[in-house]
Amino acid sequence: MLASLPNAIDGIAPSTTGADAVPLAAGGSASLNGPIQAALVVALVAVGTFFLVVGVVGLVRLPSVYNRMHATSKATTLGASSMLLAGFLYFGGDGSGLAALVAVAFLFITAPTGAHMISRAAQKMGIPFEDTVTWPRDD
Repeated sequence: MLASLPNAIDGIAPSTTGADAVPLAAGGSASLNGPIQAALVVALVAVGTFFLVVGVVGLVRLPSVYNRMHATSKATTLGASSMLLAGFLYFGGDGSGLAALVAVAFLFITAPTGAHMISRAAQKMGIPFEDTVTWPRDD
């Protein structure tokens, strides 16, 4: 039973003798497997989490609607795109992985458009731009 399972750790198909071991990629159907794929998925999830947390902090801490909109749209686009790319790497190029890739494209088209519409609506409502911003001092 174990001899028929592919060995994803060292990238070779198991055989009875080590002399005729064939790399998995030689067949052309093997994809990125094992620790490299796991490390890339973990790194993309970590980057995505970082940017999403930065977006939340920007939403809470920044003084005006324009600054908040900028922080959340940029950080959320990068964070969600990183998470979706991690999903693409994890699930592969078909099914859920393809849906994640389409979602990245959709996000890059719609997020800037939404941020632009929010800033135009705020400007038309008469919300002024902040000329000077005073930040809290660490005394």
